[in-house]
Amino acid sequence: MPNSPSAEKRLRQSMKRRMHNRITKKVIKTLMKRTLEEVASNDLEKASESFKQAAAKIDKAGARRVLHPNTAARRKSRLARSYNAAIAKAQQTKQPESSGA
Repeated sequence: MPNSPSAEKRLRQSMKRRMHNRITKKVIKTLMKRTLEEVASNDLEKASESFKQAAAKIDKAGARRVLHPNTAARRKSRLARSYNAAIAKAQQTKQPESSGA
């Protein structure tokens, strides 16, 4: 327990920041999971929208130091790699059909 009024205030501030950071991290994890699930189910239109939301939230968290900037970059990169791989795979499956006809 804090012994001085300033220590009490610091405790209140740190608790408030901690809750805000936890909520932000949870939202990021949820958006990333949603994007990966949509990529896995080949729903690329929904995945596109989810990827944009997740990337924006990750960028903002990195800029505000909720996440370390390198951690934010790594997560965004991994998400982009899986999303782009799904798009490439979808384009590959469309090309043989059109050239065979």
